[in-house]
Amino acid sequence: MGRFPEIVSFSLVAFTGLFAVVDPLTAVPVFVAMTGQASAEERRKIARRASTAAALILTAFALAGGLLFKFFGVTLPAFKIAGGLLLLLMAIDMLRAQPSRTRSTPEESAEAREDIAIFPLATPLLAGPGSIATVMVFMGRSSAWWQALPVIGAVLLTCFIGYWLLRSASYIERLLGKTGMNVLNRVMGLILAAIAVQFILDGIAAAFPSSAAAAL
Repeated sequence: MGRFPEIVSFSLVAFTGLFAVVDPLTAVPVFVAMTGQASAEERRKIARRASTAAALILTAFALAGGLLFKFFGVTLPAFKIAGGLLLLLMAIDMLRAQPSRTRSTPEESAEAREDIAIFPLATPLLAGPGSIATVMVFMGRSSAWWQALPVIGAVLLTCFIGYWLLRSASYIERLLGKTGMNVLNRVMGLILAAIAVQFILDGIAAAFPSSAAAAL
């Protein structure tokens, strides 16, 4: 019983910290804009796949993120820059009203929508560089084996909440209508472009801290 308050305290810190960084609410407008042609059932599948993939990614990096980066010789700043570049390409497609690699057949169009669940919803919007770094920091602060459990629990709870938020996104579409959705698609493309540039700038600043400090 003496350890129970410590477990509760660490669990709350891990959840609130991770939830604030992931901020699944920010993925809802993007989800609505990118699944405008999908049925309600397809949206539920995409939301479930995105949240599940995000949970798996964050759990994997929580358990073995440091080893993975060392094995491939990748640094977190490089990961941020790569994620930013990929997200920028997706944002450009949204601004130009061009669905990414949309095919002509229904089967291929459904496959393209399924791809949205992994990129950009699961990563980098839900499981982005910031959230990956957060779980790795919490795992690094764990001084006992049991402290890994609250971190994993925080990941699962955050992604579960993200799933329900994405699943409820259809209410936003009904409220905005088709014209509003077209406007939202372009606005979110611009916001995604800004997020992508911020990822790149953060990666550059982390890679060259002395240069970034001089620029400020």
